[in-house]
Amino acid sequence: MELFAIVKTLRPPQWIKNLFIFAALIFAQRFDDIDLFIKTSLAFFVFCLLSGAVYIINDILDVEEDKLHPKKSKRPIASGVLGRGQALTAFFVLAGISLAAAFFLSVHFFIISLGYCLLQIAYSLKLKHIVILDVFIIAAGFVIRVVAGGLVIDVPISSWLLICTMLLALFLAMSKRRHELVILETDAMGHRPILKEYSTHLLDQMIAVVTASTLIAYCLYTISEETVEKFGTTYLVLTSPFVLYGIFRYLYLVHQKEKGGSPEELILHDKPLLVDIILWIISIIVIIYFT
Repeated sequence: MELFAIVKTLRPPQWIKNLFIFAALIFAQRFDDIDLFIKTSLAFFVFCLLSGAVYIINDILDVEEDKLHPKKSKRPIASGVLGRGQALTAFFVLAGISLAAAFFLSVHFFIISLGYCLLQIAYSLKLKHIVILDVFIIAAGFVIRVVAGGLVIDVPISSWLLICTMLLALFLAMSKRRHELVILETDAMGHRPILKEYSTHLLDQMIAVVTASTLIAYCLYTISEETVEKFGTTYLVLTSPFVLYGIFRYLYLVHQKEKGGSPEELILHDKPLLVDIILWIISIIVIIYFT
């Protein structure tokens, strides 16, 4: 029972975020290199354990707020199924194992993994209470994953890739804040104090800016001289409709269906969005590797 509770606290559905680690492998045109694919896969599992360990700390610190949330109150620590002492022990064990594995894979990968861990702990302790900075820290977590994927296989990371990742992550983080405001209504501040600094109007404006920026940045990336020279094709721009549809579909789910609290759940359970992402990935691979 305790083991099941610990695994649940690691939030396996959210491990989908760690797939960003594969971005460097794909865009470096090394996806067909078996050795690098295995190394990137190991890095992915390391980040799954490490991010899961950080979730434990987050749940320990947020236990009182989580008890007020309709869904988070069912988490093992908030519901009392898993004791705080047991959870803290699990954190140290899992963090130790994942960081040791990271060091074994690459020193640079270990450094950025440690940095990710410390940043997320700082977020749970203090940074999540600082307006606007809180969503930037969330977005930074995605960027770190992309950089980590490049460091573990020692390939350069395109600045375009980092910019697009940051903007997309900001879009998801702000959409999540908006969802929390709408779904929790008057209880929002009790669950997450930082929400008192936001309003749906402010977040809608911020989301609009980030949405436009993401689309423009991606389109510029696909047609830039650097990209065309690197991949030897001008067809990458043909993947833009998938990005456009994906963002519009996500906005529809956030505004019309009042979803967005869990991006990974939306991706896994909304079939049109999932199909769109799969088609985008396939189109990217076909264009980069076979044209």
